[in-house]
Amino acid sequence: MRPGTLSLPALPPLSLYVHLPWCLRKCPYCDFNSHEWRVDGAVRELPVDTARAYLAALRADLEASLPLIWGRPVVSIFIGGGTPSLFPPEQIAELISDLRARLPLEPGCEITLEANPGTFERDRFKGFREAGVTRLSIGVQSFDDAKLKALGRVHSGEQARAAIAEAAQAFDTFNIDLMYALPGQSLAELDLELRTALDFAPPHLSVYHLTIEPNTRFASAPPENLPDPDLASEMLDLITARTGAVGMDRYEVSAYARAGHRCAHNLNYWQFGDYLGIGAGAHSKISFPHRVLRQVRWREPAAYMAKAGEGAAVSNENEVARSELPFEFMLNALRLREGVGVQSYLERTGLPPSSIARAMEQGRQRGLLEADPARITATAKGFDFLSDLQSLFLAD
Repeated sequence: MRPGTLSLPALPPLSLYVHLPWCLRKCPYCDFNSHEWRVDGAVRELPVDTARAYLAALRADLEASLPLIWGRPVVSIFIGGGTPSLFPPEQIAELISDLRARLPLEPGCEITLEANPGTFERDRFKGFREAGVTRLSIGVQSFDDAKLKALGRVHSGEQARAAIAEAAQAFDTFNIDLMYALPGQSLAELDLELRTALDFAPPHLSVYHLTIEPNTRFASAPPENLPDPDLASEMLDLITARTGAVGMDRYEVSAYARAGHRCAHNLNYWQFGDYLGIGAGAHSKISFPHRVLRQVRWREPAAYMAKAGEGAAVSNENEVARSELPFEFMLNALRLREGVGVQSYLERTGLPPSSIARAMEQGRQRGLLEADPARITATAKGFDFLSDLQSLFLAD
């Protein structure tokens, strides 16, 4: 609450992110903070006592963070990883109970859990629903066994279809994650993937271009026969056409949803809302009347658990500089197909319209931004060249 360089008229909505860092196998394309659980060099199931110790660390982390968000209601919770579905339903129930006991949740608060097809058995998803999860996000990536093997996934296409069928029975809303531009993938193969996914009538679909990220196994040993940019662009056009034909709206660069099923948690990110992140390597963005604070937790799970127990889960934090706020806001907001109102920019950053006037004019002149003076919205061209548009808002 000490004096700072900003003047925010109101604080934005607050979400909570919970990171559960372990997985059965680290995928070669993955640059998230995920860790295989290994004993004597072999991958093993996560022991119950380790899971309990981690839940205790999360409680300590949250309690130490409460003064930063005291009294603010939480609009959404996202339990991500790693593979959170490695934790059994009773432990997810304990986690959600711990959160409810310490935070005021908005009525109808969306609670999402990430799950992978290779880590569930029958009725496990039903158990997550009974634990308090309201939305499931299933990391399918592909239904093609050869493509799944190339991606290093632990599940099969049959397991993916079974997981979606079970999710559809247990949840009113759920998401399917798919990847495209996979090694050797043709347009016809992607079309089959889409038809398989859409046959389940998913309320929400997230689709990601396979990219080679630094510090991954694919970075040191890239897969062969990746689709070229022209084919990848055709694939994205196909995805948009197929989803649109079944009534799904592309409301964000990578997200398609039926009416009433947009992801509230991700929308809060893209609208530059606040979020407290707890768990190994989790990030936070928290606004105060005169500053915006970013935090990062200790990344390695054992170090995180030890530090959280000492009340020191945060490894570093910094105040976002005024000069960085326009780009940080646009990096998120311009991902939304409908954009955001200019008033939202003023409220979430505490900056005047003059702080983005030059970049807005450049964007309009280049045909990347719509001319509407009350909204910040990418044109169709701007949506296709989003990085170029966002870069206009970088500090000089």
